[in-house]
Amino acid sequence: MNQPPTRTSHKVLDRLGLPAPLLLGFVGILIFMIGDGVESNYLAPFLVNSQGFTENAATLTISAYGIFVTLGSWLSGALSNVFGPRKVMWIGAINWVVFEAIFLGFGVHLGIQWIAVLAYVLRGIGYPFFAYAFLVWINLAAPAKQRGTSVGWFWFAFGAGLPTLGSFVASKTIPILGEEGTLWLSVALVAFGAALALFGIRDRTHAGPVATGNGTVLQGMAQGLSIIWREPKVTVGSVVRLINTAPNFALFIVAPIYFVEVIGFSQAQYLLIVTIVYTANIFANLFFGVIGDRFGWRNTVMWFGCVMSAIGLVLLYYVPLAVGPQFWITVLCWSVFSIGLAGFVPLTALVPAIVQPSERANALAVYTLAAGLSSFVGPVLVGVLGGSQNLQATIWVFAAIYIIGALLCLTLKSTEDPGQAKKSLPAAQQHSAKA
Repeated sequence: MNQPPTRTSHKVLDRLGLPAPLLLGFVGILIFMIGDGVESNYLAPFLVNSQGFTENAATLTISAYGIFVTLGSWLSGALSNVFGPRKVMWIGAINWVVFEAIFLGFGVHLGIQWIAVLAYVLRGIGYPFFAYAFLVWINLAAPAKQRGTSVGWFWFAFGAGLPTLGSFVASKTIPILGEEGTLWLSVALVAFGAALALFGIRDRTHAGPVATGNGTVLQGMAQGLSIIWREPKVTVGSVVRLINTAPNFALFIVAPIYFVEVIGFSQAQYLLIVTIVYTANIFANLFFGVIGDRFGWRNTVMWFGCVMSAIGLVLLYYVPLAVGPQFWITVLCWSVFSIGLAGFVPLTALVPAIVQPSERANALAVYTLAAGLSSFVGPVLVGVLGGSQNLQATIWVFAAIYIIGALLCLTLKSTEDPGQAKKSLPAAQQHSAKA
């Protein structure tokens, strides 16, 4: 029987920045994203080598999947406003399991390629619905004083699962279960994580629709989109979110060429560097959530996110060029950038705090749409700027974009932001708050 948390455990979780009623949701997100991440580093070669896909067909399939991920990223918030985050999580979990089963059972096992493509692409809305609807739930349930830490825990669980632990699970199970068997294991992991979150969270206070009134679903979705011009600061915050990871997705295209062919690392060394620096990013997500609740959400994003990322990019290019293939020096330089990426974590708390509670799901809908678009914009910018053939200029353009992001942060104000709330208090209240 699922016993409610004791008062002592509530205090412990509160100190950790975790909303006690949602604890099993965080665990469920971790397990769900491990299942989703199992395929991340071997699906494309699996489709080509085992399923008879051409390389172009596999690339187009995964690209189309990315479009549905972007669509799901927006709809997760818009539909949470209408149906409530818990129902959207249900839709996402069922979508993932059903279409993955069709993909594997009919597309892969029976070798029907068009079914494989269709099912995999439609599965794209699954994880954004499940994960980002829970992010809406967190923003509604967590008190302002710990909201930055709470979303830090979310990104910690999300990033630890996809792709880090998911890829680790695949590396251990493929030799035992085979590639197809490992994909079936991912279905079990996703189903278990979803069940743990959806049945384990007993407190449904913030699980229902956010919007009031009797509007239709389409009207609710239209309202979610219209916030782009109704609340310009939400749009600015979403642009900052786009800036957050667009250069990172771009880096994945040019970095292998730069570090292997120009600097002189082996492919194995390069992959190990990537593993180390993005493991650091996972833990930094949690760290900057805590820092945001103390230093201020906007201050953390502006200085540790935008400025630190800009510095990290420049170091990442010039230092290895000067010293050659020095493993740990390169790890250190890249870690400045990867940790800077985590400095944007409090933005997830700041953007919805700009608007009224009834609009927060809509604000997060635009925010997560920007997160999805960054995976598209980054590679496009690489192509426009000349890619690895013009890498020095590309690095400086991206560094400048981060500085522009820092300037945009100056417009993002909320009385719930710990850094700004303290400034608005009289001196005596500030002293008592510290005490």
